[in-house]
Amino acid sequence: MPRSLSVVGVLGSRKDAIRKDRWSRWRPSVAITHQEDLEVDRFDLLYLRRDSRLARTVAHDINAVSPGTDVRLHALQIDDPWDFEQVYTGLHDFALERAVDPEREELLVHVTTGTHVVQICLFLLTESHHLPGELLQTRPPEPGEGPEGGWSRVDLNLERYDGIARRFAKEHDAGTHLLKSGIDTRNAAFNALIDELEVVAERSVEPILLLGPTGAGKSQLARRIYELKRSKRQFEGDFVELNCATLRGDGAASALFGHKKGAFTGAVSDRPGLLRAADGGLLFLDEIGELGLDEQAMLLRAIEERRFLPVGSDREVESSFQLICGTNRDLGDEVRDGHFREDLLARIDLWSFRLPALRERREDLEPNLDYALAEWERERGDRVTFNREARRRYLSFAAEAAWERNFRDLNASVARLATLARGGRVDRELVEAEIGRLERHWAPDVGAGGSRLKALLGDRLDELDRFDRLQLEQVVAVAAGCRSLSEAGRLLFDRSRLKRRSVNDADRLRKYLARFGLSFEDLRDASHTP
Repeated sequence: MPRSLSVVGVLGSRKDAIRKDRWSRWRPSVAITHQEDLEVDRFDLLYLRRDSRLARTVAHDINAVSPGTDVRLHALQIDDPWDFEQVYTGLHDFALERAVDPEREELLVHVTTGTHVVQICLFLLTESHHLPGELLQTRPPEPGEGPEGGWSRVDLNLERYDGIARRFAKEHDAGTHLLKSGIDTRNAAFNALIDELEVVAERSVEPILLLGPTGAGKSQLARRIYELKRSKRQFEGDFVELNCATLRGDGAASALFGHKKGAFTGAVSDRPGLLRAADGGLLFLDEIGELGLDEQAMLLRAIEERRFLPVGSDREVESSFQLICGTNRDLGDEVRDGHFREDLLARIDLWSFRLPALRERREDLEPNLDYALAEWERERGDRVTFNREARRRYLSFAAEAAWERNFRDLNASVARLATLARGGRVDRELVEAEIGRLERHWAPDVGAGGSRLKALLGDRLDELDRFDRLQLEQVVAVAAGCRSLSEAGRLLFDRSRLKRRSVNDADRLRKYLARFGLSFEDLRDASHTP
């Protein structure tokens, strides 16, 4: 059974107005039923109460043109057709009452008449499927046409518009390209993270929590988020960054919230604080887990109410900013240990993204190497390249290396190679020297008595096969940089865990360490040994 055709439209107090020559003039609402290729079964004509007389006349004229059209008049409870709230509320109420069965009824929403506010609201209600149909546009007659003019549909399914779809895809690619600093990353998990983050960054103003080990790129990513949102004109203010690990005592609250002159010893003048400096922009608080409990409470209120008290002041100040937090800690563990407020974690954890360590992104080593070389050239003006043998050897080593400080280690390594490269060319000899330097840095010589293994095992170290010693050195190096046994296990078993239906990385690592009489706590203690 074919569907019936219905139209919803708002009476145009001027365009639909009655004049002496009304049958020879274009009147949009009447013209709809003049169209030979539109057989309208039902016409819901909405009007302002002051236009009730005109509405009745237009309904009569529609029936004169199309006797088979059922015209239903609806008075809108709107006093000011330019008041967005009034108009949307009135049209929304109508949409809720107007039950449409798309299986039986095709709906066209006429957007040629009414104020611009009315047209916008009709568009929004159609796009959201409160009015489940397509938009209908009518136009005045062109020379040689009759008074009915013309009409066209506007399909809101943008996927059917190839040009628009390509433009959206191009904008999306530009956004993810910016978030990745222009690096053509290959790691599927990281690319998926950036894709989701790009959507969140553009559509949300809620706090974002960036997790991951030191040197994984949290600070750089926060700045890229700011640049992306500013390019979309979502920010007018600045990017403000603070490492919370640098805050101590009275200076912590003062740095964040500002202070009044004389608030404490050394407060010789007013200080606005970083929250006010970030007004209209983005505040990035790195190492948020290092923030004191008192400052955490003040920060929570500032996030929720956009108001806070500077130190020593009895007058609140306001600041509206988006917050991004970074941490290499497991904040859930910090909450359980009483070091972090549960309510603050709940507030900043709406959107959380874990940045993988460099050793989890082996595929991205080569593009990041090229990026680091390009940055060197941009900043120093000197072009540096690897010869083929040197590049192959360096990437082969890099794919198996620990990269304890992640991109900080990689960038420092590239900087050393670029500095020492005579004539801007890195050869195999230079790469071998750099590899030796990195290996000594990550795993000091056992005989020197300075390695973590020596501190952990003492004389028992001499009883280990070289194979076990080298493997254990890598386990200790990775685990020492992790905040929990689960994180360390996840990194160490990053490939085999993908083949298991159920994983318990912490238990696997615990059993491995027990073979050598070690625990995760032993590794953490040894990581702080000079």
